[in-house]
Amino acid sequence: MYKYETHLHTSPVSACAGADVCECMEYYKSLGYDGIFITNHFLDGNIRVDHSLPYEEKINFYFSDYERALSLSDEYGIKVFCGVELSYKGIDFLIYGLDKQWYLDNPQIMNMCKKEELAYMMASGALVIQAHPYREAGYIEYIRLFPRSVHGIEVINSSCSELQNKMAKIYAENYNLLEFAGSDNHHGKKRNNLAGMCSDEPILNETDFVEKVKNGKMQTFFHIY
Repeated sequence: MYKYETHLHTSPVSACAGADVCECMEYYKSLGYDGIFITNHFLDGNIRVDHSLPYEEKINFYFSDYERALSLSDEYGIKVFCGVELSYKGIDFLIYGLDKQWYLDNPQIMNMCKKEELAYMMASGALVIQAHPYREAGYIEYIRLFPRSVHGIEVINSSCSELQNKMAKIYAENYNLLEFAGSDNHHGKKRNNLAGMCSDEPILNETDFVEKVKNGKMQTFFHIY
């Protein structure tokens, strides 16, 4: 079985992350993972970037953690894949299947409302997952659901409570949405309760991952190490 971390934040790009890509790669490799998706907060979220910079420079910074990890992939012996986490009033969406060039070519997404932006990304081939939809926190005014704007729901987020994950699964089942899992790991090796997606065949690239998830060829998992 091939295991993948699908929801991982790294420093310095995500301002709330406490571990860099090297620590994360070493940690997940030691646990027998075959790959990681780096899903840092995008320009609309908790990113450590000067927002007065030109859009292209901000995108270059955003992808810097992913590109560094990718360059070290062979050295650490673990695959590295690209993901993005969009934010909207405390609500987060995981985006897979769009590369850096797509974001460079589409600066207009920063001026779209979230429903329009998500629809545009889906039309461009992205897999869109609402992360931890029932999370409760001081920075979240109230729970917002987007059942017509996503392909799936993070029904297991190892940073959430059992109740929050249970509610997410009920939501996914009743709206016939894909079931997804990830750790939302911000702290590298300091986290030992992890979740993700696994499959009988290895992931070849991000496009292959999107197709496997959509076609039901990947399963959710949760494990305490």
